[in-house]
Amino acid sequence: MIKLKTKEDIAILREGGRRHGAILRELAKMVAPGVKAIDLENRTRELIAEGGDTAAFLNYTPSGADRPFPAALCLSINDEVVHGIPNEETKILKEGDIVTLDLGLVHKGLITDAAVTVPVGNISPERARLLEVTKDALKAGIRAAKGGKKVGDISSAIEIIGLAGKFGIVEELAGHGVGYDVHEDPFVPNYGDAGKGPVLKPGMVIAIEPIFNLGDRHVDLDLDGYTYKTVDGSPSAHFEHTVLITKGDAEILTA
Repeated sequence: MIKLKTKEDIAILREGGRRHGAILRELAKMVAPGVKAIDLENRTRELIAEGGDTAAFLNYTPSGADRPFPAALCLSINDEVVHGIPNEETKILKEGDIVTLDLGLVHKGLITDAAVTVPVGNISPERARLLEVTKDALKAGIRAAKGGKKVGDISSAIEIIGLAGKFGIVEELAGHGVGYDVHEDPFVPNYGDAGKGPVLKPGMVIAIEPIFNLGDRHVDLDLDGYTYKTVDGSPSAHFEHTVLITKGDAEILTA
């Protein structure tokens, strides 16, 4: 069931989203060759605690998982598509890598979700284009997220960008409602037909998150139970914002 947010909820989500965006910007500035994943995880926890908030992903157990997620930050490098774990193995960022920082924040009981993929030093032109096009797809999805339209309009807008870029569009992972829980209805795929799916109503809060691969679309779940990787070993990019549906243009809460 899709849950509309109240005016009071939206005010809290706006403030949480502002804090969320600031944390992601701070983490992105840390990304450099030689930086350890655990350093980014520790800094994430520090920044969240400084604001008096909590990490939405830490100890969260999604449907189908056999253990809670062990970190505050999902950190995915190169062929790791989503949900990479930063604090169970030693991971060190290298020149030419791309790294996705995916964070859920709980502010006054309400949740926002956002992600960004960041270059580590100088990256190849192909990887730079992957990042740029995936970011463009997020913008297109947000532009399509107008009150009165449908979820399929978001999906179609994202798919058009991915197909034009000749990237693999991951089908198993998608955007979703957010706010009261980490994952709520509606499911927001990154492919589909315009004019189909649930109606976008003012008061809905959704996470829009295109995920494109430099190779084909296929992904597989790692033995750690959380990290999805590309089957062909190609790098993957992921950009995400939490947005509020209004009567007109969507409002980006995690900008």
